[in-house]
Order: sequence, then C-alpha cells, then structure tokens
Amino acid sequence: MLLAVFSDIHGNRQAFEACLKAARAKGAERFVLLGDFVGYGADPEWVVDTAMELAAQGAVAVRGNHDEAVSTTTETMNAEAQIAIEWTRGRLDVAQRRFLAELPMTVDEKERFYVHAEASQPTRWHYVRATADAAKSLISTPAHVTFCGHVHRPALYSMSVTAKMTNFVPKTDVPVQLLRGRQWLAVLGSVGQPRDGDPSAAFVLFDTESCEITYCRAPYDIASAANKIRENGLPSWLADRLSQGR
Repeated sequence: MLLAVFSDIHGNRQAFEACLKAARAKGAERFVLLGDFVGYGADPEWVVDTAMELAAQGAVAVRGNHDEAVSTTTETMNAEAQIAIEWTRGRLDVAQRRFLAELPMTVDEKERFYVHAEASQPTRWHYVRATADAAKSLISTPAHVTFCGHVHRPALYSMSVTAKMTNFVPKTDVPVQLLRGRQWLAVLGSVGQPRDGDPSAAFVLFDTESCEITYCRAPYDIASAANKIRENGLPSWLADRLSQGR
C-alpha cells in the first residue's frame, strides 16, 4: 500500500490542497496526518473539515501541539502563534474542536509508529533536531519506521542493532530504501509552513511493501495563502515567512 503522510498543515488550505492533489496523482491509497492542523494559517475550518473527512474514510490522524492549544489554554506559544491560536478558537465549531481534542497522541501499527513530536515523551512536544533526539525516539518503540513532524524540516535517521546512528537530509523525489535490520525515523517537512528554505509544501510517500520512502514537494499558491492571513488581521510575519520557507 502506498501511504501519503502529511504533517504541520497549519491552516494552510492552498498548501494542503496541493499536497492532496499531488499525492493522489502519484497513486496514494491511504493518508496519514501527523497533527498541527491549525495555527498560523487562515483556513483552520477547511483544514479540520478535510481532516475529519479523511479520518472517516480510514486515514490515521494524531494530535499536534497547536491542536492541543485550541482546547488547552495552558499550552504556551510564542507571541505570533498565540495570537493565531486565539483567533482559531473563535473560528472552529463544536464538532471541529471536539475532533482535535479527541485525537490520539500516537498510533501504533506495529511496523509503523505515528506521532507528532518526539516519540519517547509525546506529550512534552520535544523536537527531533539532532541524532540524540532521534535515538530517544527510536529506543522508545520497536517499530521499523517511526514518522513524526513538528520540526518543519525534512530529515531521515536510522539506528542499527548495535545502536549506531546515521542521519541525512533526503533529496526530493529520490526514493530511499528503509532496510530491515535497522530502525528508521522519518521526520517530515511541513505542508503549511516549511522552514528548510524551500517554500513548496512538503509531504512523504511510503510504500509499505517495498519499504521505500520518498520525500515530495508540491508548489502552491503562496500569495493567496499569505493574503488571506493578512486579510484576517493575523501577524504579517506569518504571511511573509511563507514565501521564504522559514
């Protein structure tokens, strides 16, 4: 089965639509959503409704820290993110808020483990920014492949049976064989707010039979997404950064 895995959509309808279209064109058969459906972007209602529809059709969905912040006022954010979350709270209806609140923190499919942030303590929202962070995540689960987001920058880590770690930044559209005998951690880029210098929306395809993973990018209408952020009175930096990919 070909999985399409998305993370950190952040209320960006244009980016999410582009990724869904690209994934379907490439033959994706099932969708996995690694959280942060809201925050930053100006279309949280559409994004959450789309996620709800996909989940009803069998997609995997887990909770991100921005999703948590919608219903948990103790979740702390930087100033711009906090403004966006407070605005988002006023936009979502009861069903949409319930969907986010009831999302699981993790989903375990034996050979595959899905989580928004670092897997050993998913409720702490730690970032996987280095090999040591990846090692903690990999040690916490026996899964062959763990998928996470939260960082907004693509990366791929692996650990051997002797705990030797490797890591690299995968190239776009170049399949990588996730060999048996090693555990792998696939850190996704962001659909709605990439921070690796490439403003194109990011997602991953994973073939469950061949164990090949491909990091993909989807160009989208950045100007429209940015203009809608400004039109809704959200911080201009949230719009400006979209074209910069940071």
